[in-house]
Amino acid sequence: MTHDHDLVLRPTEAQTNAALNPPAGRNGGDLVVETLTGLGATTVFGLPGQHALGMFDALRRSTLRYVGLRVENNAGFAADAYGRITGEAAPLLLSTGPGALMSLAALQEAAAASAPVLAIGSQIPAAGLGGGRHGYLHELRDQQASFRDIVKSVHTVRTQSQIPSAIAAAWESALTAPHGPVWVEIPQDVLLAETTLPVVTAMDATPEDIAPRPELTAVAAHLLANAERPAIIAGGGVVRSDASGKLLALAERLDIPVVTTFGGKGAFPWEHPLSLQSWLEDRHTTDFLEDADVLLVVGSGLGELSSNYHTFAPRGRVIQIEADAGKLESNHPALGIHADARLALQALLETAPERRDPTAPERVSAVLGKVRDRIAAQDLGLEQRIVAAVREALPERSPSFWDMTILAYWAWSAFDPKHPNTMHSAQGAGGLGYGFPAALGAAAADPSRPVLAVSGDGGAMYSIAELATAKQYGLDVTWLIVDDGGYGILREYMTGAFGEATGTELARPDFVALAESFGVPATLTSPESLTADLAKALAAPGPSVVVLPALLRMFEPTHL
Repeated sequence: MTHDHDLVLRPTEAQTNAALNPPAGRNGGDLVVETLTGLGATTVFGLPGQHALGMFDALRRSTLRYVGLRVENNAGFAADAYGRITGEAAPLLLSTGPGALMSLAALQEAAAASAPVLAIGSQIPAAGLGGGRHGYLHELRDQQASFRDIVKSVHTVRTQSQIPSAIAAAWESALTAPHGPVWVEIPQDVLLAETTLPVVTAMDATPEDIAPRPELTAVAAHLLANAERPAIIAGGGVVRSDASGKLLALAERLDIPVVTTFGGKGAFPWEHPLSLQSWLEDRHTTDFLEDADVLLVVGSGLGELSSNYHTFAPRGRVIQIEADAGKLESNHPALGIHADARLALQALLETAPERRDPTAPERVSAVLGKVRDRIAAQDLGLEQRIVAAVREALPERSPSFWDMTILAYWAWSAFDPKHPNTMHSAQGAGGLGYGFPAALGAAAADPSRPVLAVSGDGGAMYSIAELATAKQYGLDVTWLIVDDGGYGILREYMTGAFGEATGTELARPDFVALAESFGVPATLTSPESLTADLAKALAAPGPSVVVLPALLRMFEPTHL
């Protein structure tokens, strides 16, 4: 009997001839770039190093576009954003030892945010692997051990024939829900050696879907349809799985209010009558969610930021849909459904009968009114005007990338993203320096619309070198730097906790003059002119910088 897959795997005469007569002058690095091309990659990020030169040399013989950043961690942030925007695995090419280790903070963010990054690093020559101390430049006793705690999977290559399979396995791992970073390492001599292996053709590394178990869907649908006060918390998993449309349909079918986590910004329309928006650091929102008799949590592990700093204590029945099995019921007992958010929401749509609750919009409006009144009582007009100015200046479908800075903390709660997958921040792992390099990755992913990056002056110093990258590649990113003279949020935390701050005050450059020295146009703005200056910068092609000197304050969160 002949099976269909037997027919698919049988090479054609042309394929056989090509395989028997591979072009000369190829090395192990060619097998890397050929595999990436065969998997569908079009763009790679990275930074060359001595052991990785075989890969970088092969790039010039490939159709892959290379975007080189100035610091490996920033290259990782750029790849993270590329993965978030496209939903594709973003290749990140790194060298051994210091170069590899410099990417760890970025890969931690990718892991926390479920961004598919395919990191491929070099290694010392194969003879040196195995734990000895051979004295090679960049050598680590066990390089992959440094990555194993962060990435989804680790793949070590020892021969050229292993390269395509290892990269394909890593690609599949990165794109299996939940998405995430993976690590492949290849010895220097394997990359440099001439190869007689055939050119790698199209590879199939399609991940399997994680579908919900039907008996669990049936119970969840029954609970939601018969609930008196249901509510939904939508996390980043809804955005990553492109399930926003399914979420909207389910919420409207069952008349259920929806709050989005900071990682889930844009998962539900901000101004919808059922939208509780994102005011998670607020006791009024927390009270509403605790009062739900059935709470559906989709694509969130209900971690620190999503649970009002672990003060959230649901009293009703919790249903948790999560693609990361390790997060199921990790913080609260629940009906745990291990599934991709899109497939699970589709199953609920097909299973749950309609439910009508005409009071839901009124209850949502009442909660939002209490939140507004609480914020209004704190004399924070400047901060609210700046959030509104950024929203007014930014085109509706332009993505924004926010560093760990006070304005970003405001944006988590108060910014209307307008569309799914348009607002991104480093709130997963919380490292500084994310905003600008991530925006560069997004601009590389989609050059059809301008991208906004937002940093404080402290976080901006992590990324200054990438102004050269932005200029070199003509990336359409406008970088808003809010200059408050230091690490503003840490200043506020320390002053509140200890009465004064230590280590938070920073000497900083003239950001306008510094940007212009890179050939990047820059503007010094004010709260009054921010909308016009930001809109003008966003409308101009290529990179630009807008500097806003302003001392912002956080709103008082309410946990109790």
